[in-house]
Amino acid sequence: MDPSEPPLIQRFKSWLEPAPSAEDAAREQFFTNGLVVLDTNILLSLYEYTETAREDVFTALEAVSDRLWMPHQVGLEFVRGRRSTLESRKAALTGAAKDVNRHLTQAVASVIAARNVVINQLVKYGAPLDAGEELTLLISDSSVSALLQENRALLKKHLDGLKSQHGLPANLAEADDPVLLRVARMYGDRIGAQPDDSVLRARIEEAVGFRFPNEIPPGYRDFGKDTPVKAAGDFLLWEEVVEHAQSLPAGSRILFVSNDTKEDWYETRKGAGGTQRPWPRLFDEVRTRAGAELRIETPSLFYAGIKQFLHTDLDATTYEEIERVSSAQDLPADEDEGTSLVTVHSAAHLAPPRGLATQAGISVGLTTMGTRTVLESAAPSFRIFQWWIIGVTAQLERREASTAEFKIDIAAAVRSDEPPRGSWEPATVFKPGDWVHRDSCWIAAWFIRLLNELPKHDHPVLRSLAAQQAEANRSASE
Repeated sequence: MDPSEPPLIQRFKSWLEPAPSAEDAAREQFFTNGLVVLDTNILLSLYEYTETAREDVFTALEAVSDRLWMPHQVGLEFVRGRRSTLESRKAALTGAAKDVNRHLTQAVASVIAARNVVINQLVKYGAPLDAGEELTLLISDSSVSALLQENRALLKKHLDGLKSQHGLPANLAEADDPVLLRVARMYGDRIGAQPDDSVLRARIEEAVGFRFPNEIPPGYRDFGKDTPVKAAGDFLLWEEVVEHAQSLPAGSRILFVSNDTKEDWYETRKGAGGTQRPWPRLFDEVRTRAGAELRIETPSLFYAGIKQFLHTDLDATTYEEIERVSSAQDLPADEDEGTSLVTVHSAAHLAPPRGLATQAGISVGLTTMGTRTVLESAAPSFRIFQWWIIGVTAQLERREASTAEFKIDIAAAVRSDEPPRGSWEPATVFKPGDWVHRDSCWIAAWFIRLLNELPKHDHPVLRSLAAQQAEANRSASE
């Protein structure tokens, strides 16, 4: 800090400085000497890259591995989030395959419907009977399907290629996870200790009681999310970073890398053409509380900086991968509703659009008061059912889904010889006559619990929907 500057300039220097850029003279020192802290989203991105890009990124990260430090909060979120990241990818590809089959099936039906229109006109206006019969033979379900077979194979080839390029099986066991093991070796023992319960409680209370209501960054956009612990995740990470910075020599540099550019990390400067910069308060807080200098970078800037200052080259396609994954992670929920994927893991944390579950229930005759109450409930415990009924009625075409709806990958039952991973019960829990294929079906535990809470009058409809969905999913995967 320049002592010749007036106190007002000194005190609010962070607010008066221009937004950080790749051209900053001091930037190199953060890459060559600074402590590097990667946010959880940077580590989870490793599961999203293709195998080649992932190896490239690991090479870049290993160039700074001796200066990496992991907050306990990041470690916790990483080990807990890695499986859902893999499952989301698997569900997205499975959902894409189902969509392809559905559209191709609809295409066959449309061609047959068009043929029938012509046949009806031929009959109506007295054309020879054999004309209609000839069209029926020439344009049959099998002949139209055969014409589309080449397109079907080409589309399947591309989807299968995405699976093979990933290089990670979706049913990865913890002990066999090469990404987890490589990250662990890269960090060694440079991982923050778990905060004491009293410290954790105090930080959560500060976040939800003071900082978040006053929109003090970081993390205030998560205010009200599920539980206070989950809502305070970003702030808990931030406090660990500041605390660790206090243990470093004065003037130390900290390079924080995150894909999170929401308004609770970044200020949008309306008077500067809508440009963004990390909130100046974050830099002030690190300087004031720890006597350290902070720099915040997005993944693409960070990896470009590694190339520029540490001479670790990345392939051009890897940069494209980084941008692709970053863009997918950074889409706000209200801008991505048409493509977001709801799974069993995410359903409990996401309220369905108001009234949609009720509308879906009505479409299949779920009109008893008890079931309607559950469909309209705001309780998180009923959200899996609400999302499922929305998804299954659209999948089985019991109602017309809008293009703006979320994609949903939640099944109440599965047809297979072996039980799937997770909480499933054999269909023999139902009495004979209550379930088809009792010896080759598995029922989700949440669905069994749900039936115990809903009126028995609606059980046959719900069991029928679950069984039809299981059959449809099995057919789509074959």
